[in-house]
Formats: sequence, C-alpha cells, structure tokens
Amino acid sequence: MTTSLAFRRVRIPASLLIAASLVLSSCGGGGSTPAPPPSFDTSAVAAADPGSAVPATWQTGTFIEIYVRGYQDSDGDGIGDLKGLSSRLDYLKDLGVTGIWLMPVTRSQDHDHGYAVTDYRDVETQYGSLADFDDLVAQAHARGIGVIIDYVMNHSAAQHPAFLNSKSSASNAYRDWYVWQASKPSGWSIYGSDPWHSGTDGYYFAGFWDQMPDFNLLNASVVAYHHDSMRFWLNRGVDGFRFDAVGNLVEHGPSAWEDQPENYTLMGGVRQMLNGYAQRYMVCEGPADPAGFAAASACGSAFAFGHQYDIVNAAKGTTAAIQSVADYFRTASPSMATMVSNHDAFAGDRLYAQVGGNVVQYKLAAATYLLQPGIPFIYYGEEVGMSNNSSLGGDWKLRTPMSWTSTNAGAAGFSTGSPFRALASNVASYNVSTEATDANSILSFYKAMLALRNTLPSIARGAYESPVVTGSTMSFRRVLGPERTLVVINYGTSATTASISALPANAAFSAAFPSGGANVTANAAGTAVVPVAAQSVLVYKQF
Repeated sequence: MTTSLAFRRVRIPASLLIAASLVLSSCGGGGSTPAPPPSFDTSAVAAADPGSAVPATWQTGTFIEIYVRGYQDSDGDGIGDLKGLSSRLDYLKDLGVTGIWLMPVTRSQDHDHGYAVTDYRDVETQYGSLADFDDLVAQAHARGIGVIIDYVMNHSAAQHPAFLNSKSSASNAYRDWYVWQASKPSGWSIYGSDPWHSGTDGYYFAGFWDQMPDFNLLNASVVAYHHDSMRFWLNRGVDGFRFDAVGNLVEHGPSAWEDQPENYTLMGGVRQMLNGYAQRYMVCEGPADPAGFAAASACGSAFAFGHQYDIVNAAKGTTAAIQSVADYFRTASPSMATMVSNHDAFAGDRLYAQVGGNVVQYKLAAATYLLQPGIPFIYYGEEVGMSNNSSLGGDWKLRTPMSWTSTNAGAAGFSTGSPFRALASNVASYNVSTEATDANSILSFYKAMLALRNTLPSIARGAYESPVVTGSTMSFRRVLGPERTLVVINYGTSATTASISALPANAAFSAAFPSGGANVTANAAGTAVVPVAAQSVLVYKQF
C-alpha cells in the first residue's frame, strides 16, 4: 500500500517545535552542545511598489530568454555576468525586444543553471552584486525593456539553510517546510526515477534531483516566505517572474503528483499579489497543462508547450502541422507564451538543429510564432541561428556562450578569457558580427519581424481572424480597432496563389513585409488574389 501524502501534510506549528527543542536542551540531554543550525533571511517584506518605468504595452512585445552565465563576460573570468549583459542592452534594444527573461540569477548550489537556489534574496556571486542587478534593471528600463527573473517555488537546493535545518532532526522547526515521510513510500516514479531520498529520521521528496528537495507548499509559512522573497525583487523594480515547474508544486500520491488543484490556487495567489504592483507580468512553465495555467485564475500566462513542435513541422512543410498552427489560436488564449525552443532539451533542440540548418525553414518558423497571437519568447542566440554544441550532452549543449563574433581567440566575443563551456558548433558563420551587415541574414529577418510587432499594434495584441489553410499556404488576419493586417505564409516549395476571402469590399492593402512589394486590393465581394512565392512570408496593412 502506498503511504498517503496527506498524512505527512499535517503541520505542527513551528512555535511548538521550537519550544520542544528548548525543553530538551534545558534538560541537559545529549552531552556536548550541537552546532547552531544555519540561519537565513525570513523577514517579512511589505509591498513597496516603485511603479513601472516601462511602456504600458511592454509585455505584449517580444521577450528574449537569457542565460546570464552564457551571454557576456565583463571581467575576463570566462563566465557571463550582469555587467556584461548590461553592456549588450543597446543590441537588445536594436533587435526590438521589449522584455528580458533572466534564467536564475539568485545564489545557487549548482553554480550553473541556477535552479538549485540557496538564497532567494541575493545574486549569484559569479554574476555580480545586487547593485549590479539594480543597475541592469535601471538601464533596461531606460531603453523601454522590462526584466523578469526566474523564480523557483517548487524546490530549493539541498544546501539551502531551510533544508539543512529541516533534515537535522524530525523535531526541527523547519521540518515541515519540506516533504518528509517516516518510512519510504513505494510505487513512485517521476521522470523515470524514485523521488524519495533517505535523510535524517525519514525520507524527503525531491522530484527532479536529490539535491533539489521539494518545499511543502501546503505550509502557509512556506508560501508566505516565497511571497516575501518575490516582493523583495518587485520592490527593487523587477517587472515580474517566470515560474519554474508549476505542475509539480503539490503531490498527493504516485498517480497524483502533477497538476493538482492546489497548484492552480497557489499560482493564482501569486498572481493576486503581483496585481498589487503596476504593469507586472508572470509566465509559468506547466508542460502538461499550458491552457490551465494560462487561465486568469492561475498564472495568467503560460508557455504553449506542444505548439512549438507544430511550428517547426509547419516550417518543414508538413500539412497537418500547418493546419494545427492555423487552428491553435482559435481556442488558445492570446496570453500563451510561444517559442520554438528554450534552455531545456525536452522543449526541443536549438532551432538550427531542428531544421537541419535550413535557413529558409528557420525563417518560416520564426515568422510563424512572431506574427501569430501570443507572447513570443526568443531563446538567446536564436536570432542569429546559433546552434548547439553536439560534443556536449543533455541541456548543456543548448546553453553555450553567445555567438557575438567568429574570431576573438576562440571566445566569439563572449569573453577575453577562456569560456566556461564550448561554443556553438556553427559560430564561425552564424554570429552577430557577421550577420549585422547582411540584409538577408537571420538576424536581419528577426529585426524585421520584431519591427512589425512593434509598429503594428494589431500584430502585437490584435484579434486573430479568418485563419485559412490551402495546401501548404496559411493566411490569417490580425485586427485591432481600425487597424487590419493580413499575413500570408507559404510553407511549400512551389509558388502559389492565395485566395483571401471575407475581406471588406474593395479593401486595399499595402505591403508591410517585404517592403516595396505590390499592393493588394479586394474585389466587391471581399476577395483578394495574392501571388505567393515558394517558402515566403507576406504581410499587408489595410489602408
């Protein structure tokens, strides 16, 4: 029989546990005095909204996901840092992004990916200081760019002081901050592994790694600690958060460990807290239920897992995928966060690898998710066609130093020292310096797509109307107030003619992309005939 997790969720008040430990120590039992448990900042943090320094529409533009360790090194130690990122903000402004998602910048046990947090209220020392962080946010805001940071609510590092206390004894005041059982439960398997691990006087739950124990998020004190830690960053001017692993917050048994009802309630509570601040945004990682977590009662926005595969397959000309892409936003919320890849291999390899280096297909995939509804997230280096490094394994091959140049003694402009990790395998040809002056480069294409989102409000936040697929060609309209934009994408390898119906009678459209193209006019019945070259993108604005 599987031990019910509801049993371990019964919480003994911390005050009673502390009192009990004091009584035992006063009785003189145990001989020598044990070392005091490590402390950490649990102080309450009141909301003190500094206001918003970014445009009201910042979160409907385009985000870029940045791995600080791999973006730009400022001091030659081979590790990217906050000052290095600050030095590249003009590049990001020129690219056209309006938001930055920073992978974890808090202090961590892993000193790399950052998801094993040891201090929720300080910056990883290799990245710089809180002053460096504040300067980055201020400089980003000065350029109209918002900054959100990764927040790991599901688990901490095993070296976090709270867990060190929790595992020290069954009577420790922080014991119930984590998930413990006196005896090891049976029948469990999460991502192919047993999540229960031996600790002091029992077994603790860690669904991802034994060094990342899960918080007990049915303990109100734990939730309050996280809210206080979030306010710590919000009060500094952070524009919101990306939440990791929200499907894993609460577990009730070996067949009920994902997407439990409490998960949505917990994230809804965070959303309500953020609503007390001006213009803040949050997006959640919930791969098993993106739509559920995107609901206004939960996160309000979530990554559109699954949709990215259809986008890539549509770019390759797969008819069924083209239809799926066209249909997705018939029902999906426009608050879905779209992408073609990210830092996790399960979400897909670097786009360059997914399309086998086919630049035409690469651009078609980019256009698809940058012109459709949703909040697009570019993975750093994607805008120049940066590939993985196949000599590396797992997620590490996706998290290589940014490809700024093709030279610089093998560091690609990332550092004046030796990079912490091997570079992308295609750095010699696909890098910012090489592509910046090439009108036909991937970088130039991304700039053009982001310029459309930034200059045509209908693309950034308009309604999605009349999606139609004919053969390998998809068309749809984006409408906001009087502005009406027509998008036509031919994924096929042959030129075709698209017949666009349900347009206003005699409506005239000018070419927005590519510039200089022929205008399009509908007839009295509201139908326009549009010639479309093979594997091409056309965008028209009604005038």
